[in-house]
Amino acid sequence: MKTFQRAPLHLHERQYRGVLGRGALLMPAVVFGAWRLAAAQDGAHGGEIAPFLLSIAAILVAAKIGGEVVERLGQPAVLGELLVGIVLGNFGLTGLHVFDALHSTPFLPIAAEIGVILLLFQVGLECDLNDLLAVGVSAVVVALLGIIAPIVLGYAVSSVFFPTDAAWYVHLFVGTVLAATSVGITARVLRDLDRMDDVESKIILGAAVVDDILGLIVLAVVLGIVGAVEAGGALALPVGSIALIVAKAFGFLAGSLVFGRLVINPLMRVVRLARSPTVPVVLSVAYCFLMAALAELVGLADIVGAFAAGLVVSDEIRRFFGEQRERYRIDTAVAPVGTIFVPVFFVYMGLRVDLSSFAAPDVLLFAVLLSVTAILSKQACALGVFKRGVNRWAVGVGMIPRGEVGLILSSIGHTVLVAGTPILSDNVFSALIAMVMLTTLVTPPLLRAVFAANSSGKPPALAAFGKAS
Repeated sequence: MKTFQRAPLHLHERQYRGVLGRGALLMPAVVFGAWRLAAAQDGAHGGEIAPFLLSIAAILVAAKIGGEVVERLGQPAVLGELLVGIVLGNFGLTGLHVFDALHSTPFLPIAAEIGVILLLFQVGLECDLNDLLAVGVSAVVVALLGIIAPIVLGYAVSSVFFPTDAAWYVHLFVGTVLAATSVGITARVLRDLDRMDDVESKIILGAAVVDDILGLIVLAVVLGIVGAVEAGGALALPVGSIALIVAKAFGFLAGSLVFGRLVINPLMRVVRLARSPTVPVVLSVAYCFLMAALAELVGLADIVGAFAAGLVVSDEIRRFFGEQRERYRIDTAVAPVGTIFVPVFFVYMGLRVDLSSFAAPDVLLFAVLLSVTAILSKQACALGVFKRGVNRWAVGVGMIPRGEVGLILSSIGHTVLVAGTPILSDNVFSALIAMVMLTTLVTPPLLRAVFAANSSGKPPALAAFGKAS
């Protein structure tokens, strides 16, 4: 049998760098050419569809090249996609306004919303309800501390920095964004470090998943409060109203699990009888969109419904098909769809960042304070580690990155209106994006340092302090 002979590593790398270099040179040409063609179609035969399609093409090419560049620098691809969006969205600061119309490209916000819905659906698919129920006391306490401390400290920092300029629910939303944890980014770093089997890693990942669920519940509660404020025009709510909002958030998640089993179980029988291999993924994505729409209709965020749909589909496939479940890997089937739409969301987030706002010293200072608060507040998670011999400092560091979850929450705060004004202003939104980027950047090197110091037996002062006795 003929075998594949791999080229010498140095030759392979040299050729790859050459291709990457040519791709990096082509990126501005592809983006510029596509966008200029889209602009030329304005008012012509293409209508609104041609500008949208050409904009999507340009965004996807730019996102993938940006993601590749930052991945080769040891950072998550999401940062490259976000940076590409920031560059395109602020290109006008150079005096060239060729990309300004991206801000008003038709249907682009819808494509981005589909991306974030699919992203949360994928997160739900990767979760196992049984694992969530068996993560242990430490993971649950770590998650609770990782929610409470950032909300309290974030609220305090925001209220001190904007004592009169913002309503109390703005400070609450800032704290909610700080409470997020990106389980995807942390899992990737731990996998790269070959630490997935460590006790610390299991606590971190279990806590991060619980953190995501609690964060979505908190988001639902905060949006309910904001909706009630918008409807009633008051800046204070009775305890009964808040309790009703909390009950609605918990009720939707619990009800979606019960409703899901009633709906998905018959669908599993259809899947088993179907001849077309695309039936499972089509029905699952349809169910995801259905639950996302129901969440919106009851006053919650659509991503809450998408996450709940992922949990239900994943659990039902394990329960219904048993040992044959590998034949019905919905997460694998959905991944290609997410590969197209999810980068659009991250680039769109970057497009909405206004770099000129950082020219104001107070915005830059607020971004720095938020970043420091975001890093320090997650160290409260170390107090939730009860098992002896566990590196508490590693658990605290592992909960730092806000990543895509922080971006999603920031995006919601920047689009939900109260009295015609977004909850998060442009300046606050930009500061939060800077915080998300910084916390995502610092986590990989900090985790490597903490694990390396712990393995060497000579931990630094902080690591020694964090070591459980």
